[in-house]
Amino acid sequence: MTSLMSAKNLNVIRDGKSILSDVSLEVGARDFITIIGPNGAGKSMLLKCVMGFYQPEGGSVEKRKGLKIGYVPQRLVADHTIPIRVRRFLSLRKKAKKDAIQNVARETSIEDILDQPLHVLSGGELQRVLLARALLDDPDLLVLDEPAQNLDVTGQLGFYKLLDRIYAERNVSILMVSHDLHLVMSSTKRVVCLYHHICCSGEPHMVTRDPEFISLFGDDMARLMAVYNHSHDHAHDHDHDHHDHGHDHEGHRHAG
Repeated sequence: MTSLMSAKNLNVIRDGKSILSDVSLEVGARDFITIIGPNGAGKSMLLKCVMGFYQPEGGSVEKRKGLKIGYVPQRLVADHTIPIRVRRFLSLRKKAKKDAIQNVARETSIEDILDQPLHVLSGGELQRVLLARALLDDPDLLVLDEPAQNLDVTGQLGFYKLLDRIYAERNVSILMVSHDLHLVMSSTKRVVCLYHHICCSGEPHMVTRDPEFISLFGDDMARLMAVYNHSHDHAHDHDHDHHDHGHDHEGHRHAG
């Protein structure tokens, strides 16, 4: 497997607290990795280090020469006092050409809103615009920081379905932070469970049985994932009854 990006023994300390401790992560060609963990676990910080937005106190990040990364942030707050339309927003990306914008708009289903101002868009529309912007440069690696966090269940499903399609149709690797493991189970090749250090990692169905996963997310989440695995293996279909539990694991934390 060709390595696109390799982070080795990352250490980040802020205000005397260890945010990341000896964290290593490798992203290969055609990887789809989802990083999970409680709030404050260091997930976004790990992405910042990988992207080069933050210089860790220890460790190193190496990227393949010429690696193109597309980044989708958690959210963009569009200022209504600066009325910029979607098409113009996309064209700011390295002066993207009209046909490139049209193609990526078709791919992300935003053709109908290209002439809308950013500040009138729904959360789901705005996230698709941010995804389109990240895809304009035809990236080798797509990095997403909880892209569906502020969407309702329908919006989450729609966004992850779109991401599935992009992964299937493009030669791209995906590195994503997400709380919605049950929604990305079928797509994700590898799950990395982070709580300042890497607690466990591996294929989704294996990770959910790991004692570290259960201690982080609680028995409820582990049971939910076991049921999902079972139903998915048999029906190859998302069980919509489970989606109400999407954020149950927010409350589960390590003591201390």
